[in-house]
Amino acid sequence: MDVQRARRSRSRDGRRFGVVAILIAALCALPMLAVLLAALTGGTDTLQHLVETVLGRYTLTTLALVVLVATGTFAVGVGAAWLVTMTRFPGVRFFEIALVLPLAFPAYVLAYAYTHVLDHPGIVQTSLRAVFGWGPRDYWFPDIRSLGGAAAMLVLVLYPYVYLLARAAFLQQSGTTFLAARALGSSAWAAFFKVSLPLARPAIAGGVLLAVMETIADFGTVAYFGVQTFATGIYTSWFSLADRAGAAQLALCLLSFALLLAMLERYQRGGAKYHDNGKRAVAMPPVDLRGVQAWGAVVLCGLPVLLGAVVPVIVLFSMGLGSEQNLLSPRYLGFIRNSVTLAGVAAVVTVLAAIVVGFYQRLQPGRPAQVSGYIARLGYAVPGGVIAVGLMVPFAAFDNALDAWMRESFGIRTGLLITGSIWLLVGAYMVRFLAAALGAYEGGQAMVHANMDAASRSLGQGPLGTLRRVHLPILAPSLMTALLIVFVDVMKELPATLIMRPFNMDTLAVQAYRLASDERLEGAAVPSLVIVAMGLLPVILICRQVGRRR
Repeated sequence: MDVQRARRSRSRDGRRFGVVAILIAALCALPMLAVLLAALTGGTDTLQHLVETVLGRYTLTTLALVVLVATGTFAVGVGAAWLVTMTRFPGVRFFEIALVLPLAFPAYVLAYAYTHVLDHPGIVQTSLRAVFGWGPRDYWFPDIRSLGGAAAMLVLVLYPYVYLLARAAFLQQSGTTFLAARALGSSAWAAFFKVSLPLARPAIAGGVLLAVMETIADFGTVAYFGVQTFATGIYTSWFSLADRAGAAQLALCLLSFALLLAMLERYQRGGAKYHDNGKRAVAMPPVDLRGVQAWGAVVLCGLPVLLGAVVPVIVLFSMGLGSEQNLLSPRYLGFIRNSVTLAGVAAVVTVLAAIVVGFYQRLQPGRPAQVSGYIARLGYAVPGGVIAVGLMVPFAAFDNALDAWMRESFGIRTGLLITGSIWLLVGAYMVRFLAAALGAYEGGQAMVHANMDAASRSLGQGPLGTLRRVHLPILAPSLMTALLIVFVDVMKELPATLIMRPFNMDTLAVQAYRLASDERLEGAAVPSLVIVAMGLLPVILICRQVGRRR
């Protein structure tokens, strides 16, 4: 009887986990389904107007930005990863960690810093005019507020995705094939292009695709630089033009592109397998660089760190000192409180959802669990603006229908109960960043052997007891990492916060965007520095893991 009771308890707990996991997956799928439905019911007139006016421009600009960022992140990330992994030069230990630092910076923060330095009134052009006596029309200088400028900002903050994955792939490679290529007469460069690079191709492609997905989701940088992409078009249609159907149809176009990239990334990750057929793996011998080559490597690895982290911090700090923004004023303390509250609540909710979905996949590995896990991961490929539109449309319709029914039945106005609440915004964050939390959770869960579950069951523990007493203590470091990652991602998230934030619930990201939009860059530096400081927390964790690889 005790055995039967235990089995019924396990089955009941398993069903509960399954119901909650499926509900979480349904919430993740809701924005995509809502965008699809709203776009299809928006009418052909709206679609025709978009095709005749802005759709072509948005498509070409977005594609051009994607190509530039993909090329730039590939060149910088792979080149830096190869140099710090396969060569020895002065400062290599420092650079293998420092090259990760730009990951802490949102691209729009770099945009504010470099605009302050490189724009017409900035210190660079002002100094050129003073030294050479030039007038405003006597010289040409690259325009930072352009498609190329936006691509440069995105490359500087996104190349660490490629760098981390490429470096891991190079570290895992056996030197057998590389040495065989050298023995057959290939130069080091030829062996790199013919052997090492093809072996690392799946990891590199995965990093580039992650950078591209972040590129199409970016709003702050392209909006500030006046680059018209799908992300800016969605915001303009929703707020400036009050065209909900147009915003939904633009969101559907961006969603289709994002899902295509997600499928490519999954395909690349699924094919990222390499087995050395040799009897023993030979470590890749690092090459000692000397003279010009050594200092060339220092320059090539130092430039991304200098431009992506050091210069922005110096510029933002100097801008912040010259501004009239008081970080300790009640207004700014309110921005910090709102940001920390939203990020903290969203991080806890997202990690709890990751635990439910991840443990359900382990508890009942079947098609429902696999499908729910796959849907839960799709949110990372969906831009924040698309998620915001996808959640606002159905919940606004529900709020309006409920308000109409309550007025008609009881004479009570309910207003917007869900649409204007903090919980809908937290739900959008959960959908957006659940994949990151799931990745950290499943990485730690791999350390929990199946025999531990069997031992827990033999001691009379059900699924909940096993999760609470066995899994969670072992997974504590992974869960803390997931909390930090989601916390910082929410702090940096801009488009979803702009569209969905409750009234009088401005955050540091919103304040920085508002001040920069008003051309008050010195003021925007203050909230930007706080966001960067918060972003350094998970990057420090990543740097510690990078340092342990050796």
